[in-house]
Amino acid sequence: MNIEKKNIFLQNTKRELPYTSQQKRVSHDYPVRENPHQHVQRILDQLMRCQERDLSSEQVAAIRCKSGLYLEFEGVASKEMKVNSLEDLRQGIRLLNVREDEGVIKATVYVPEGKESCFLRKAEAYRDSIDIAETPKNNDLICSIEKISVAVVESFWVGEKSMIPTQSKSWCEIWLRFDKQNVKIAKEDFRECCEQNNIDCKEQYIKFPERLVFLAHTNREDIKNLIVGCDFVAEIRKAPETTNFFDELSGAEQNEWVQELIQRTIFNETNTAVCLLDTGLEGGHPLIKPALVNNGIQSVNPSWGINDQQGHGTEMAGIAIYYDLQKKLGSSDDIDINHQIESVKILPPNGSNAPELYGAITEQAVAMTEIQNSSLERCFCMAVTAPTDSVSDGRPSSWSGALDGIAAGVDNGDSKRLIIVSAGNVEPSEFVTSLYPDANRLHGVENPAQAWNALTVGAYNDDVQIVDKGLNGFMPVAESGELSPYSSTSLMWDKKWPVKPEILCNGSNVATNGEDYTNCMDFSLLTTSHKYLQHSFSTIWATSAATAQASWMAAELFAVYPGIWPETVRGLIVHSARWTEKMKHQFCKDDKKTTGRKELIRTCGYGIPNLNKAIQCMNNSVNMIIQDELQPFTKKENVYKMNEMNIHALPWPKNILEALGSTEAELKVTLSYFIEPGPGEIGWKDKYRYQSCGLRFDVINADEGIEDFEKRINIYMRGDDKNDKGEGTSGSERWYLGSDNRDVGSIHSDYMKLSAADLSEINQIAVYPVVGWWRERHHLDKYDSKVRYSLVVSISTPESNVDLYTSILTQIKNTVDITIPTV
Repeated sequence: MNIEKKNIFLQNTKRELPYTSQQKRVSHDYPVRENPHQHVQRILDQLMRCQERDLSSEQVAAIRCKSGLYLEFEGVASKEMKVNSLEDLRQGIRLLNVREDEGVIKATVYVPEGKESCFLRKAEAYRDSIDIAETPKNNDLICSIEKISVAVVESFWVGEKSMIPTQSKSWCEIWLRFDKQNVKIAKEDFRECCEQNNIDCKEQYIKFPERLVFLAHTNREDIKNLIVGCDFVAEIRKAPETTNFFDELSGAEQNEWVQELIQRTIFNETNTAVCLLDTGLEGGHPLIKPALVNNGIQSVNPSWGINDQQGHGTEMAGIAIYYDLQKKLGSSDDIDINHQIESVKILPPNGSNAPELYGAITEQAVAMTEIQNSSLERCFCMAVTAPTDSVSDGRPSSWSGALDGIAAGVDNGDSKRLIIVSAGNVEPSEFVTSLYPDANRLHGVENPAQAWNALTVGAYNDDVQIVDKGLNGFMPVAESGELSPYSSTSLMWDKKWPVKPEILCNGSNVATNGEDYTNCMDFSLLTTSHKYLQHSFSTIWATSAATAQASWMAAELFAVYPGIWPETVRGLIVHSARWTEKMKHQFCKDDKKTTGRKELIRTCGYGIPNLNKAIQCMNNSVNMIIQDELQPFTKKENVYKMNEMNIHALPWPKNILEALGSTEAELKVTLSYFIEPGPGEIGWKDKYRYQSCGLRFDVINADEGIEDFEKRINIYMRGDDKNDKGEGTSGSERWYLGSDNRDVGSIHSDYMKLSAADLSEINQIAVYPVVGWWRERHHLDKYDSKVRYSLVVSISTPESNVDLYTSILTQIKNTVDITIPTV
């Protein structure tokens, strides 16, 4: 790709400052007890019954443990429960999981034998201080508990209770707790328990902070036996089962077209690859073979073979290599291919699709390809998701958590990876009960695409013409430039979960006659066929096709900028994305941050990425990139606290912007980083957070000085007067999305439009941490870990004759280190 003005990579732009975060007053909605004496006596009675392990009829289903007791604590409907106070690690009392059932918070707690009295003492301390203290001891904890009982199978189940297996066996994920001293014991104890109870258990497992995840074939009685016989069970979930998103569609044999295209295609030798995690690959296809990495086709299970019986992986390859194969076939221009293709088969052939622990399968696939070809810079492309009846509400799963761990380089020397996943598809039949785009609003992004660190790809539509005579009377469902009918969304998720999908690529359309809805080959993308000896071409559509396109974009960025961070590639792709006017008309009719804009980003992500904008600059539009790191937390005098923040001073074409005066200009900022996952249903508040740490950005406002800016965002810089927020204002109202919409997940992007004169003053950007489990889980000793991040900043003006690019290069030549890749 011929690039005249490459992106500008800046170095040594930061000032490190000690950081103290602004304390946000958090009000808890705990119940108030009108008769505290009566309430605490009821709690004490329930604790005594649990301790005595009452064997009355209501306790028949209760689960006991060989070395302790499992208790279930239940809160009050629509009220909070002080779950963090249920745990006491010094006494060996562990909070296993926290769930919500019809507005009632429930927590399962493991109590070692002999430690049952700990809760009795807390309740007695509350009782004894009711009449002598304004606020009794342990007030919030005791008041927030409505009921205590011995745990049952449902106390360990995460997800819909209807999915708990009864007499028939189903594959389930068994989540085990562990600590540094007993991880080996936990594994051995679980496997021994499975053997004793004749429970089939997969050998592979996934490791998270304080959690091991195994796959076991169980019914309800087996689950109970596991909980009773193994001291380490924390939670149980239904195992995800994958589904394929295509029907085989064959094009006419076009071998002459293939040979003609190959003759004018140049396969450049680069160190870049796209690795497909899919159904295998037919590497002998003449359009694939020249791009294939040596020994680049593998399978996680040798008995599956490496060939592609289903065709999906080979169809993905055609898009991942050529992007728009139909356009390239119809052109007479020479074509450059700047990356290679790899494949690891993670799905078995048809007819043998037994459930797997797909997080572990994915980890194995990534390790295999890196061992085979360790020197390549690659992105991983996975258009495989699980049905919506597993996890579709944004909560992390074992599979999505594994993806986050793979991307963050956990257990691999912090070597980061870019993983691109499909959002999952709305099936055409869903429009029978919910019209377009309501069905898209209701269909949640599918497991594992909720992964924070993955780049999740949805789809837009670019096709409206129906030629197929078999579809006379059918019309396209979506207009060109609208959300694809196939694209799932995160609109129904809780606002604390990430924006998914982040981007949309072309995923085509659905046809309807007003009653029936169907796929249409006219809308599909031309690609390579796995039955290439019979016919060279096939078609692909929906979020699978979109994910392959996004992977092609990522490979182009890796090829043009060798050594670029995966976080930066993800950031540039998201940074380049824009919504179409039709998307805004669909989902942003009420143009407010709290309504229309929220719906827009939760359905269409950040929009359609533009490779030209991501990969290069123009005179009047400049991308500046910073790749840096900070240590978010520290320990001082036995206190775990915030540590530091960075302020980056950017080279700014101040004079040119001032001269443009009131001309409208745009500032866009994208912050991309990878979190270390901490999955497990232990709630989202207090020390049990999914993210290891979070990062946020802010910019200096035009009416602030640098000292004012520092005081506004950093209490440490205020000295003795903690209320001194400096002069000036934050200007937060200028951001299009605002912090509530963008500050979720591990990538944050927003823009503002303002006068060029005001933009001339906004050349300072802060990156600062927010809390995560690195700081809160003290016993894991991660408080001094560092997180690296990519900051993409672009400024642009509508005046095409304005040369911001040269001005920036001239200005920074003697003031900061600059890197402009020349490869």
